[in-house]
Amino acid sequence: MVNDDRPTRRGVLKAAGGLSAALALGATGALAPAARAAAATAPGDGFGLRVVDRDERDPRLRYYRFQTAAIGWNPGVNVLLPDDYDTGGRTYPVLHLFHGGGLTADFTWYDRLGIRAWTAGKPIIVVMPDGGHAGWYSDPVSSNTGPRDWETFHMTQLLPWVDANFRTYAESDGRAVAGFSMGGFGALKYAAKYPGHFASVSAHSGPASLRRDFGLVTHWANVSSAVADLAGGTIYGAPLWNEARVSADNPVEHIDSYRDKRLFLVAGTGGQPVDWFNQVTEAQVLAGQREFRASLDQAGIPYEAHEEPGGHVLRTPLFLRDLDGIIARLRKA
Repeated sequence: MVNDDRPTRRGVLKAAGGLSAALALGATGALAPAARAAAATAPGDGFGLRVVDRDERDPRLRYYRFQTAAIGWNPGVNVLLPDDYDTGGRTYPVLHLFHGGGLTADFTWYDRLGIRAWTAGKPIIVVMPDGGHAGWYSDPVSSNTGPRDWETFHMTQLLPWVDANFRTYAESDGRAVAGFSMGGFGALKYAAKYPGHFASVSAHSGPASLRRDFGLVTHWANVSSAVADLAGGTIYGAPLWNEARVSADNPVEHIDSYRDKRLFLVAGTGGQPVDWFNQVTEAQVLAGQREFRASLDQAGIPYEAHEEPGGHVLRTPLFLRDLDGIIARLRKA
């Protein structure tokens, strides 16, 4: 089973590490004063989360692991703080940053890539939670291995827990959501389903259309989740989909929800020597993002989009450009 050897610490590795090719795609307003007061103390339990492990020794990177009824194992999160968080009293905007799919992908993925160096000196808190090997940032239709309700964990539990325990702006203009691959889909999905939560949304090689090409991405979400996370269960149902769930999660079916948000989209165009699966995956991402952008154009909703040569990889220069754009859009620290 994939859940028997979950890491128990922050697990920072030297190697950058990529996604497993076979799984590459994989309402809160301002908090009440009593809840905000918790930010002055060490983070504790709340919002359905019980802290079962923590490491707060690093001056910037704080690690927590939770017990929650939403997930059948104890998911973790890295919270990356600004350089001066402990020495000043400022309130900061927050980026909720989601990893992609794969058997090596978890809440430590961005730290392995270099997120601490990328954010050095920048006035923003970055929250990087577990999302499952192929959790698809969803509450699945079925699971044969216990609860895997990632949407509930991220949006109903973790998001308000972060706002209650750290000095954040607990409002749309204080939050961004972004991700790579499966995590980019999660960012687009959450921004549309919870339109009052995020002012900026970014998808780096993230699928934006679930139904195109006979529902190829929906099929892949079902297959990858069944193999890697759900012991034969599926995200959207099989052999017949839960059509209402597919429509609820499909970014291209909720275009007006992106109005008045900052949108940043990245996709690869191929043209470089990469493995077959990498090329096919990014070709589907590119086609879906182009469909999504055409709908945005028709609705008169602005966005920033980049198409770059190559396959299904995180493009660091564009991520850094995106990070600066996020900080410029959100409330200032």
